[in-house]
Amino acid sequence: MKKELKVIGKPTPKLDANIKAAGQAVYGNDIVLPNMLYGAILRTEHPLAEILSIDTSKAKQLPGVVCVITADDVDVNNISYKRDHPILKKGKVNCIRDEIAAVAAETKEIAQKALSLIEVKYRVKEGIFDPFEALKEDAPQINEFSTDEQNKNIAHAFHYEHGNLQEQKDKSVCIVKRRYNMPRVTHCCLGTCAITADYSTVENRLTLYSGTQVPFLYQRDIARALKMEPSRIRIIQPVIGGGFGSKLDMYPYEPICALLSIKTGQPVQIVYSREEEFLASPTRQPMVMDITTGADKEGKFTFREAKIIMDNGAYTSWGATTPFVMMQTFSSLYQVPACLFDAYAVYTNNTFAGSFRGYGNPQATFALERNIDLMAEEMGMDKAEIRLNNANFEGEITGQGLQFKTCGHRAALETVIDKSGYNKRKSNDNSGRYKKGIGLASMLHVGGGAKIYPSDGCGTTVKFDSFGYLTIITGSTEIGQGSETVLAMIASEELGVDMGKIRIINTDTDIKPWDVGVHASRTSFVAGNSLLGAINKLKNKISPKAAQLLKTNVEDLIYENGLITSRKTGESIKLDKVVREIHFRAPNELCIESYYYEPDSEFQDKGYKGNVSGAYAFAAQAIEVEVDTYTGNVKVLNVYVAQDVGRVLNPLGLAGQIEGGVVMGMGYALTEELIVEKGRVLTLSFHDYKLPTACDIPEIHFYPIETLDKAGPYGAKGVGEAPLIPTPPAIANAVSDAIGVKIDGLPITPEKVLKAMKKKS
Repeated sequence: MKKELKVIGKPTPKLDANIKAAGQAVYGNDIVLPNMLYGAILRTEHPLAEILSIDTSKAKQLPGVVCVITADDVDVNNISYKRDHPILKKGKVNCIRDEIAAVAAETKEIAQKALSLIEVKYRVKEGIFDPFEALKEDAPQINEFSTDEQNKNIAHAFHYEHGNLQEQKDKSVCIVKRRYNMPRVTHCCLGTCAITADYSTVENRLTLYSGTQVPFLYQRDIARALKMEPSRIRIIQPVIGGGFGSKLDMYPYEPICALLSIKTGQPVQIVYSREEEFLASPTRQPMVMDITTGADKEGKFTFREAKIIMDNGAYTSWGATTPFVMMQTFSSLYQVPACLFDAYAVYTNNTFAGSFRGYGNPQATFALERNIDLMAEEMGMDKAEIRLNNANFEGEITGQGLQFKTCGHRAALETVIDKSGYNKRKSNDNSGRYKKGIGLASMLHVGGGAKIYPSDGCGTTVKFDSFGYLTIITGSTEIGQGSETVLAMIASEELGVDMGKIRIINTDTDIKPWDVGVHASRTSFVAGNSLLGAINKLKNKISPKAAQLLKTNVEDLIYENGLITSRKTGESIKLDKVVREIHFRAPNELCIESYYYEPDSEFQDKGYKGNVSGAYAFAAQAIEVEVDTYTGNVKVLNVYVAQDVGRVLNPLGLAGQIEGGVVMGMGYALTEELIVEKGRVLTLSFHDYKLPTACDIPEIHFYPIETLDKAGPYGAKGVGEAPLIPTPPAIANAVSDAIGVKIDGLPITPEKVLKAMKKKS
């Protein structure tokens, strides 16, 4: 931080921009291997039913069909960390996604025809699609692998508390209690789920071409599912056409594809159609949240009480663990002396939920920020003032034990209040058909890795060739967020190597070092620190030789523009020449180093107390909307974003993350909902599932807040998830401000707006 930065902080295009623009990127559905077969999966016709029989004889007789499998043909373990999800279902189906049989054939068309020839007889049963019904004592057990002894239909329960709740309630002059209903939404990745499996009967080794976000955890999980040794499984990641958390877990179609390859001895590929993507890919979990909050006469927050019921669906994926993040929002966003948090992931016969950008935080932040607005209204306080009075601060240790060594919360709030003209816009004339409103919301999220696993580390290997080209072999994964570019910028900054001479290798578990995966806004922070450590070791090898050749001291050396220069004498030598000296002459050392970095954080205790990240990101948004009172349509006019990013590493990439997150938040707020009725998915196309389009995008004004966190590379924090999180509550608060209705759920569709206005009148 002491030296002037030459590369870091400068707008830099993504390394793969030209490849993608030219159509040369290889995605999962572009993989073609010799003798490759095409897989297809037969799913249930009913959300809940007994399987009486499965007849695959006609499918097996179809010319071009190579393999047909059911649960009777395989010896596998259940998947998910709860081990409650059979790969192929036997005896019973639990939700409309359930996989009954699979086919491998010479063409996609033959595979689909074969599915139509499989005859399945069912005894249909009435499912449970409401989590509150599933919690009743007389409700039947939905998932037979449930291990909860007290309630058979609870997949996961979380309890957290700090402070004296009753004492803080007694201090409160204002208590607001509301129920919020959050919808089921899906990722809508442009690249649908795809997997290619290639089993070698000679080597007894399985290669998977997978778009997973967590290749090493995935390697472990699929090995357990298939009863194989992890070292016999190689994961290669094609270019990932969208992740957002949807590829954080392993799902049945992946081991199914592997099984087809193992049984045929040929490569097999399964690629979801768009309809199958809507039907069978993971979702953001729907929730019912009962939130009670209080404030004293000065407007200082006193307590928060949250009870959350989540629709887990029929099986458990990472969606069940989102309360781990949600409780941090309730316990630690703004200052609060007492908090009680209970959350339950409840089995139903609906489709199951996975991980999604923000990981529960969008739901939690929506409820909290709506309650804050209602509290300000009831107390007659300004909505900006009540937030500023309770803003988090640098040096704060929250009731949960989160340590804010740097904190841009207040600065972010003050910035969006100022830049949006918040105080002036509040007094808009709203007498006509089109009524304008403005809303505020804040956000807290991990910004320096997250101790979800015992280790949140990342390995890096750096290697110079004899001509000064640098190869970075990183454990981290690129899913479009621009981490490869940031790593190349760091190396260019530290070693003076031109960006065109830097290559990133990060797609093969046989080559790259271990990493926990891309999630929790961690990659630039953790992988960046790992790379800096590796570069430091590399320079410790190069610098003594350079100093010897320049007849100067190591501490006088400057790496810049492909040269190593002595500050003392002004003399320079080409970096690649020094590298060749080390490669081919004494001390004959190779320029290869690896470094493993783990952030300075501690894992929480059993009560979820403790610091969970090396740094924390904060953000605030002010959003201006216009509501058409005739149609109920909500138009977002301006979005003002201020985010504590620690330090801006790549302004161009950062702006892309901010804008993409805001647009995703707009979709969650206004238009998106995966509609499931009686366990059946009704929105199976982009015609029915409404994403925001280019015509809907407002002006997005971004103001980075730089707090220079010592833990991050050059002071940077993670940024990827944060911009989505405050957008829905800020929009809801703005709509409420415009037309005076209470918004207690999403999406805020025209129909809901008109109903709310009618109810108000």
